[in-house]
Amino acid sequence: MISRFFEANKRDFSSLNEAEILSLAISAEEEDGRIYLAYADKIKKDYPSSAKIFEEMAKEEEEHKNRLFALYKKRFGNRLIPIRRENVRGFLTRKPVWLMKQLSIDIIRQQVWEMEEGAYRFYLEAAKLTTDIDIRKLLGDLALEEKHHAKLADDLEQKHLDQKAKSEEELQKHRQFVLTYVQPGLAGLMDGSVSTLAPVFAAAFATGNTHQTFLVGLAASIGAGISMGFTEAASDDGKLTGRGSPIKRGLASGLMTTIGGLGHALPYLITDFWTATIIAAIVVLIELWAIAFIQNKYMSTPFWRAVLQVVIGGSLVFAAGILIGNA
Repeated sequence: MISRFFEANKRDFSSLNEAEILSLAISAEEEDGRIYLAYADKIKKDYPSSAKIFEEMAKEEEEHKNRLFALYKKRFGNRLIPIRRENVRGFLTRKPVWLMKQLSIDIIRQQVWEMEEGAYRFYLEAAKLTTDIDIRKLLGDLALEEKHHAKLADDLEQKHLDQKAKSEEELQKHRQFVLTYVQPGLAGLMDGSVSTLAPVFAAAFATGNTHQTFLVGLAASIGAGISMGFTEAASDDGKLTGRGSPIKRGLASGLMTTIGGLGHALPYLITDFWTATIIAAIVVLIELWAIAFIQNKYMSTPFWRAVLQVVIGGSLVFAAGILIGNA
């Protein structure tokens, strides 16, 4: 959590000069074009018309890159600055869902919308940092074109969706809900549930006292919630990623972190040690499987991979707490 808070070795977006902005835009367009081609290859067999849309979008990203490079070459020469999105504070880290063996149209629609909404916001904010008229005009033009791409995500074979086609407004609200509340909330729930397992059960088996164990769990949960809340709020202001208010994201992350920790701390309000411990262990199993389900539903993580990451990993932390408490 601390490393995420400080985001070491990352540049502030506002500190970039025009050469760095153009270089960053070129690398971003290259990456997005490759992702669209990967999507096209994945769904070509089942959804050929949607695959063609992605191929056309990849061509447009290539054309954007060429326009950017032509202007860069004119202003700054042939050598691009080696800067990528992961080097700049405020960009949303993307999960490589395009590497999954199976992809639903619904998952792809969400990912494309996030990509293009992020690109649109990037060009808008980048234009504000430039004073060169030609650079500013190009960035503004590209912002409008990326906004059009975001609309294309809503046109991807709605007849293939498992549920009834949603209105554009409903889709927008759903996607914003996922970005602002679900993703930071899920990260908080995972952190709170897993990170507090070891201290709670170590305290339980070390002391055999349910009241002291509850106090340890309460302190660990609230402390983790405050830390995760501030970390999420400080991670980006939402201008580039479109993730919404940092305060809302911070509250979602902080509250869910606290809830995740309290789930297996509250049973220790029961005075009988073994009754409290058995109930807490059952709660832990429910928490871990619920997180795996939410990861699969909202974060595009294959279910059994989520189980491996969350359930098995959490069980190891749980076992470590018991072993340490009995040491």
